Amino acid sequence: MHKPVRLLHEILENAVERHAQKIALFAEGNPFTYEEVWQAALRLSNAFKERGVRRGDRVAIYMDNTFPAVVSVFATLMTGGVFLMINPQTKPDKLRFILDDSEAVILLTDGHLADHFASVANTNKRLKSVIASGDLSRLTQAEFHLEAFDQVLAEAHPENEPASVIPNDLAALIYTSGSTGFPKGVMMTHQNMVFATGSLCQYLRLTEDERIMLMLPMAFDYGLYQLFMAFNMAATLIVERSFIFPTLVYKRIRQFKATVFPGVPTIFATLIAAHEKSGLTFPSVRKVTNTAAALPPEYLQPLKSIFPNALIFKMYGLTECKRVAYLEPELLDKKPASVGKAIPGTEVFLRSPDGKPVPPGEAGILYVRGPHVMAGYWKNEAQTAQMLVPGPVPGERILCTHDWFKTDEDGFLYFVGRSDDIIKTRGEKVSPVEIENVLYRIKGVKEAAVVGVPDDLLGQAIRAFVVTENGLTEKEIKRVCAKHLENFMVPHRISFLPELPKSPNGKIDKKILKEMAQNES
Repeated sequence: MHKPVRLLHEILENAVERHAQKIALFAEGNPFTYEEVWQAALRLSNAFKERGVRRGDRVAIYMDNTFPAVVSVFATLMTGGVFLMINPQTKPDKLRFILDDSEAVILLTDGHLADHFASVANTNKRLKSVIASGDLSRLTQAEFHLEAFDQVLAEAHPENEPASVIPNDLAALIYTSGSTGFPKGVMMTHQNMVFATGSLCQYLRLTEDERIMLMLPMAFDYGLYQLFMAFNMAATLIVERSFIFPTLVYKRIRQFKATVFPGVPTIFATLIAAHEKSGLTFPSVRKVTNTAAALPPEYLQPLKSIFPNALIFKMYGLTECKRVAYLEPELLDKKPASVGKAIPGTEVFLRSPDGKPVPPGEAGILYVRGPHVMAGYWKNEAQTAQMLVPGPVPGERILCTHDWFKTDEDGFLYFVGRSDDIIKTRGEKVSPVEIENVLYRIKGVKEAAVVGVPDDLLGQAIRAFVVTENGLTEKEIKRVCAKHLENFMVPHRISFLPELPKSPNGKIDKKILKEMAQNES
C-alpha cells in the first residue's frame, strides 16, 4: 500500500511505486514513463542542491509546457524549494518584476525565449544559475551563469535525498494579476495543494485510466493542476505547448484518445465555430471542464455535440483557493446558469457588505472556508488582510472573494460579477454577466464582453464589445437586449471587433476593453 500523500511531490513518488513503466505524459507526441520523470526530477533536484538551493528558496520556471517544465516543478519540490511558473508570453519588464519580487535563485527557461530573459538575467545578481532547454546558440554573449538543461541532468547524480519539508511549508507562488498593475504572489503550501488536488480528483470522478489534455499554460493554476491531478491518479497527461494551433491539439486528442478536456470559454468558442463548419467531434472525451470565466448557457448544446460522450463540469474558482464550486454534470440542464456548490471538504456562504447573512435570491459577497485557502500574498500584508478575514472559528482566517453571487432555494450558486466588474448605472447595480448571457443567445455572436465606463449623467454607461460572423448590426443587437433586459441594462453602445483581447490565460481582458471604451468616449 502506498504511503499517504502529505507533500505535493509525493504524488509522483506514489505513482512510480504503483506504475513505474506507465506513460506519465506525452510531451509534443513523445512518451515519458513515470520512472523517467522521477529519475530526471531526482537528478535535477540534486543539481539544485549542488548550486546552493535550500529549503524555502524560490525557483522560477519560465518555460513552455514541456517535459523539462514538468521535471522542474517536481525537482523544486523535492529540493524543499518553492516553484513559481511564469507564462512564456511574459515580457521582460514583468519577468523582471516577478524575479525580483520572488527573490528567485534559479531560473529555468527555454532557449527560444532568449530575447525576453537574457537582458533580465544579465542584471539580476540573485540568480545562481540560468538553466535553459533547447537551442542556446543565441546566448553566446550571456553575462549570467548559463547551463544547458540536458547537460545539467546528465552530470547530476540520481540519489534520493529527501528534503526536510512539512505540509505547512510553501510549495508554490502563483502570480496573479493585481489591481495595482503588478502581479501578486499567491502563497500556496503543500497542504493547500495536496488537499485541492484530492478534492478536484474526487468530484471530477477521475481514475487512473484518464488521459488528460493540457494545452493551458501551467502559469495558470487551472493548467498547473491538470499535471497534479494526472499524477495523483497515476493517469496520463497529454502536454501541448498551447492552444495557438488548434488543429494540432485536435490531432493529439484523437491520436492519444484523450478522456479529459479542460477549457475556457474562449477555447470553447473556437471549438464551436469549427464544429459548425466541419462537424468537429471528439467521442473519446468523457469529461469536459470549464472555469476562468462563466460558460454561456448557449454553449452547452453545441458542446454536447462536440463531446457526445462527455460529462460537462461547470466550475468557479480563483487563484487564492484554487477552486470554489462545481456543478454536477447531471444538473446541467436543470440549472444551466449555476456554478453549483462548494467542492468536497470546503464550505461557502454569502454575506452582505455589512456582514449580514443573505437570503436566497439576493446578491451577496462570497466567502470560502477550507484547507485550500492560500497562506496569503507574498510580502504583501496589506492586500492579504483584504482577502483573508476572521472566520466563524476563533483565530481562523477565511477567504473573502469580493465576488458577488446569488443562491437559489436549493443552495446552488449563481455568479453575479466581480466587485470591480459590477456596473453602477442610473442608481442601479448591473451584472455584466447577465447582459453577456443575452448577447450570447443572439445567433451570430461568437464572443461578447460588457464593461462600464464613467459617464457624467449615468454614473457609468454600459458598453458591449462583440465578435460576430453574420453581419449583425448594433440596432439588431440592441433590439434583442431590450426584449430580454430592463431598459437600464441595455448597452448604450456596441462595438464590433474581429476578436476580443485575451490575457495569456485565455480570459477576455476587460481592462483593455475599458481603456478602449474610455479612449473612444
